Amino acid sequence: MLTREEVFGILHTVPDPEVPVISVVELGVVRDVEITPELITVTMTPTYSGCPAMREMEADVKAALTARGVPRVEVRMVLTPAWTTDWLGADAREKLRRYGIAPPGKAEAGGFVTLTRARPAVACPFCGSTETQLQSEFGSTACKAIHTCRSCGSPFDEFKAH
Repeated sequence: MLTREEVFGILHTVPDPEVPVISVVELGVVRDVEITPELITVTMTPTYSGCPAMREMEADVKAALTARGVPRVEVRMVLTPAWTTDWLGADAREKLRRYGIAPPGKAEAGGFVTLTRARPAVACPFCGSTETQLQSEFGSTACKAIHTCRSCGSPFDEFKAH
């Protein structure tokens, strides 16, 4: 039987399907693991309601544990507390930046994203300049926004805080 640490070690190898440089554990969607002789239950929280990647994450988590000999894996989705980008650690944020995605800033109080107020400048993940311009609130996925750097000219995604 695997230990809790071994299960989390396996889950650290399961990449986020939309941002493969961070794992589902680093993303913060894996909330808990329960181990019994018959079953491993992984509790996950979706990044947002209706996130299309959650079904793939669930399948990947089951596949990773099954490949390590776990006979039965269950993934349980919980909605509270709601996931927040504040659950991304410093290492995950740096991996995002190196991958070319501006990491999220601090989430707004109460978990709400305000679209009407001026947003703080987002640092370019390539050159570090804050001379950037928001091009679209919605990028390659709903959780990202598209920016352009005025200094180096690079377009880039920002992982939106929420």
